[in-house]
Amino acid sequence: MTYPRLLAPEEKLADAKKLLSLPPIVVICGSTRFMTEMNEADLRETAAGRIVVKPGCDMKSPHALWADPVDGEGLKARLDELHRAKIRLADEVLVVGNYIGVSTRAEIAYARSLGKPMRFTHPDVDPDA
Repeated sequence: MTYPRLLAPEEKLADAKKLLSLPPIVVICGSTRFMTEMNEADLRETAAGRIVVKPGCDMKSPHALWADPVDGEGLKARLDELHRAKIRLADEVLVVGNYIGVSTRAEIAYARSLGKPMRFTHPDVDPDA
């Protein structure tokens, strides 16, 4: 007797996206110093018919949520995990900006480990190019 192969969570997500007729989902990665460029990329990707997810907090700008260093460190860890979830959700990754820091480098490595297609606004900063 043969049993049907169980789908991996990634396969279930891909099937659900197809069943829901979702347009491609692109996640924007990069340093939050490029928030203006991220917003422009969001506009262009949205106009091209894609669902866009991107960083929602610019911790380089002052805010009460991360004014306390201890609170800020905890929030940064939670935001990093949230962004990895956005990468898992996305069909492709768009890296914005002409600089790749430690966090963005880790996001790129994570996305590539998942086999996500990558695009760069500045291809010359691709750490694997």
